[in-house]
Amino acid sequence: MSKQKKQSRYKALIEKIFLDHYSNGVTQVPFQRVDLETAASELGIVLPKNLGDIIYSIRYRTPMPDAVLATQPEGMEWIIEGAGASCYLFKLVGVNRILPNPNLVTTKIPDATPEIIAANALTDEQALLAKIRYNRLIDLFLGLVTYSLQNHLRTNVSGIGQIEIDEIYVGIDRHGSQYVLPIQAKGGCDQLSVIQTKQDVSCCKHKFPTLICRPISTQFMADDLIAIFELTIEKDEVRIVDERHYRLVPSDQISPSELTEYRNRVPTS
Repeated sequence: MSKQKKQSRYKALIEKIFLDHYSNGVTQVPFQRVDLETAASELGIVLPKNLGDIIYSIRYRTPMPDAVLATQPEGMEWIIEGAGASCYLFKLVGVNRILPNPNLVTTKIPDATPEIIAANALTDEQALLAKIRYNRLIDLFLGLVTYSLQNHLRTNVSGIGQIEIDEIYVGIDRHGSQYVLPIQAKGGCDQLSVIQTKQDVSCCKHKFPTLICRPISTQFMADDLIAIFELTIEKDEVRIVDERHYRLVPSDQISPSELTEYRNRVPTS
């Protein structure tokens, strides 16, 4: 099935479920996984083997159906959150997608990615996580010493259901404070979303209660530019703490004038 037909099928299912449960003025619309099967039967739509792909697609790849968007108040967006085992929640939030700032300055970094890794990475997400790991971009970005703890942690979180964290780092600063850093990575046409950030934070607070949680999101931009965000949750909304853009290049492609420019960026106080 073509990508366009798949998205059209998914949007039809999500639209029906939303409209069947929605009423004017509500800010949350609960539904269950079984509703996908019911809607598919009523619409005559063949479900994919992986029902989770429907939710993932709406969260990270494609906008909500037009009928859902039409109910959004100005400045608000509908998202789909987990609400327990096989349970979900349409919820109105202020910000959903996390988009890189196209006007931000770029910093060139000598590329330390082993060529055999670059040549054999299977997906954009894997390639992005590998480049970040081998070039210690999390260390550079946060000013911490960090270590990759686990890739693709799949677990259940109370009140949310099953989640998957792309990668988890742990780190330490010069004062001895220790951190847990859940990493969200997106490549290709996928977009970063506040949903995964909230899930990651909830998971880390439960599994690593003694560590300071600092959620990180990363994304490939055009020409393999890497955007990295530090995020936080404030009043149940995800906010951007910091954003930097890095380009990995051979060391001889960083000119003396660029090094001077980078030196001048360093605060004097």
